[in-house]
Amino acid sequence: MSHVRNRDIAAMSHEALEARLLELQEELLQLQAEKALGGTPSNMGAYKATRRSIARIKSYLHGAKTE
Repeated sequence: MSHVRNRDIAAMSHEALEARLLELQEELLQLQAEKALGGTPSNMGAYKATRRSIARIKSYLHGAKTE
């Protein structure tokens, strides 16, 4: 599952967010490799959803550090 909602992010601990971020980055790397090899991804929206989920988590973590 690549999509992470804002309410899910708010409910997670800092450690869980960092672990989920690593997981999503690995998933994005696999999707990019699949795309580079010319294969068609099994889920066309997974690439965009994964990128957006990574951005959401990074934004939340950055905001938590500045407060």
